[in-house]
Amino acid sequence: MKDAPTGKKFNASKGTDWERLRSMSDAELHAAIEADPDEHPTDEAFWKDAKVVLPRRKEVVTIRLDADLLEWLRRKPGYQTRINAILRSYMKGHVNEHDRCQAGS
Repeated sequence: MKDAPTGKKFNASKGTDWERLRSMSDAELHAAIEADPDEHPTDEAFWKDAKVVLPRRKEVVTIRLDADLLEWLRRKPGYQTRINAILRSYMKGHVNEHDRCQAGS
C-alpha cells in the first residue's frame, strides 16, 4: 500500500512511522488527515454528550498458571493487560450462559 502524501510504501506490520510524522509540517499533516478515508472530523455536537469515564481499578490477585503459558504470554510487553483482555473476551462470550445458570439456582 502506498502512502498518499509521500508515495512511500507503508508496512502496516511495522506500525506507525513516527520519524516521518515528526518531520512533517503542520500543513502536510493536515493534508494527510484530510486525505485519510477513515478520518472522521468531530465538532461541538459530537462532544455535546461526551462524558469522562474513568477505568475501574484493578484488583491484585494471585493466580497459578502453567509455566509454558506464562512464558508465552510474557514474550511481549503488556502481558497482564493481554491476560485481562483475554479473560474479558471470554467473559463477554459467556455472559448469557452465566445469567442462565444464575436464574436456574
